[in-house]
Amino acid sequence: MATRVPGCNRTTLHSRRKQYAHSALTVWITTAHAHIQTGYELIIKSGRWGSHSSELGVSNDDLYSALVTNAEKQPDNWNLQGRQTEVWKKYGMHCGCDEKQRRIELWIYRLCSRRYLGAFWGKHQTGLSKCRVAKGLNKTEDHEKYAKRASNFLNSWDDTVSIDGHTGFIQNRFQNGTFNFTDPRHCSIHDPLESTCYLNAINTDGFYESSTQSFSVQRLSPLNIRVYQGYFDVSNEPSQQMPFMYHYADQPHKSTKRSREVISKFYNLTDTGIPGNDDSEMMWYSGAMASYAAFYLIGLYPLPATRQILLSSPWFPSVNITNAFTNTTTTINAINFNGNGNSSGDRVYVRNVTVNGQTWKSRCWLDWDVFEKGGVVDLVLGEYEDGSEDEDGAGCGDLPASLSTGGYA
Repeated sequence: MATRVPGCNRTTLHSRRKQYAHSALTVWITTAHAHIQTGYELIIKSGRWGSHSSELGVSNDDLYSALVTNAEKQPDNWNLQGRQTEVWKKYGMHCGCDEKQRRIELWIYRLCSRRYLGAFWGKHQTGLSKCRVAKGLNKTEDHEKYAKRASNFLNSWDDTVSIDGHTGFIQNRFQNGTFNFTDPRHCSIHDPLESTCYLNAINTDGFYESSTQSFSVQRLSPLNIRVYQGYFDVSNEPSQQMPFMYHYADQPHKSTKRSREVISKFYNLTDTGIPGNDDSEMMWYSGAMASYAAFYLIGLYPLPATRQILLSSPWFPSVNITNAFTNTTTTINAINFNGNGNSSGDRVYVRNVTVNGQTWKSRCWLDWDVFEKGGVVDLVLGEYEDGSEDEDGAGCGDLPASLSTGGYA
């Protein structure tokens, strides 16, 4: 199977990068989930293209200046463009001003969702993407500052809330430190009130488009609950990372198993073969369901704002990925491939990884270099989840980086 890195047409990539980079210098970057679309979307927070900035006709210094402006300066109409930076810097969270204003603020400004969406994707002033850019530009103080801000989502963590045997969820919080309780099932497919969770007057609790279940995971047991009890909603983008989160618990075989279940169960060739709105008409998603399936089928899951790509096994004996910008091809070979896990004896679990003939340090992730420079990735596959046919077992080896455990330092 052959595929191309999305958006890597040489001409369009150059023009779009240049267009959006210069747009970002003159306006605050708009909220991707804003209810009014102004036509700009942030695509410059990636460490993957910094070394090619001169070829793309943009300045790293100018781009970084735009990111800092977006993080530090608050526009008057921050609900449409820019961010609510003053409150974020003062309290370490987006919070309701007081009980009197709670309802109007929570539903209009989507306070709770903006906290954890920003923390995960780095689109807000939380700082994961900014700290990564600062690190790449050797701006040590900024790297430390934005890394700290990226952990602000912890200020919204409430250890007293329980559901389905699991305790600890993200909740909305006021300036005085008190929490505003929201049933963790809210906005999920198990919501007893069947709430819409979109921008309307009924949504008065600060959650938007997705339940707190999507991101409130500390241990394996709640992650299993999300997947097995149906809180995972493949049709909703904020849920899509769940099957691959087992990588961070050093159990990549579970990521492989769950991700394959997603494809087998929810994708097919009938007229209902895509499980949700593909959002192809919307500039910020550009085919969310289809691209999600494409990455799963080639055994990869890209991580926003990083140079790491989570690794599983492809559904094909061999995959060629062409990067049109660098004019290179990366081949992923699935050695011992004999099926896709639907039959006993199918070998789908990654046991060994080599990159250009050299043993790679992890069975869980690849570095962007291999897709930038090209090369050959050989995956030796095994049959058993516990890795009993391999002396190294079933773990990752080198875990994917996580800011909360010292990664990206």
